[in-house]
Amino acid sequence: MMPIRTMAVVLALLATVSAVAQESIVDRWYAALLKADGAALSQLLDDNATIRLDDIGVTQSKAEFIASMDEWQSAVKGAKIRHKIETEMGETVVVRTCYDFPNNDMTTRETFTTKAGVIVANTQMTIGENCDGF
Repeated sequence: MMPIRTMAVVLALLATVSAVAQESIVDRWYAALLKADGAALSQLLDDNATIRLDDIGVTQSKAEFIASMDEWQSAVKGAKIRHKIETEMGETVVVRTCYDFPNNDMTTRETFTTKAGVIVANTQMTIGENCDGF
C-alpha cells in the first residue's frame, strides 16, 4: 500500500501535469488564432466542440468556427493577442484576453473546457472596451 505522503505527491504531480497541459492548449489556441490558422485550431477542437460568443448570442460548431477563419484573417492582420490564465478548475480554464487590433482593442473573458487533450467548449464575453491595465 502506498503511504499517504507518496499519494499526496503523486496527486499533486498529476494536477500540475493537467494544468500544464491546459496551459499548453490555451497557448496554442491563441497562437493559432493570431495566425487565423484553421488547421491548427481544428486540431485543438473536439469534433463536437462549441464556441459561444456571448456578446452577440451566437453559438458556433467547430465547422462554423473554422469556416470563419477567412474573415478573421483580415480582422486580425497586424493585431496582438495577450492572455492571462485567471483560474483553473479541473478541465475548465478561465482566461482574460486582450485583443489589440491596429484600430482598437478589447478585453474578453474566455472559458475553455477540455477533455482528453482537446477543447470541447469555448465561451467568450467582452469585459472591457480597451486593454487598459492588462
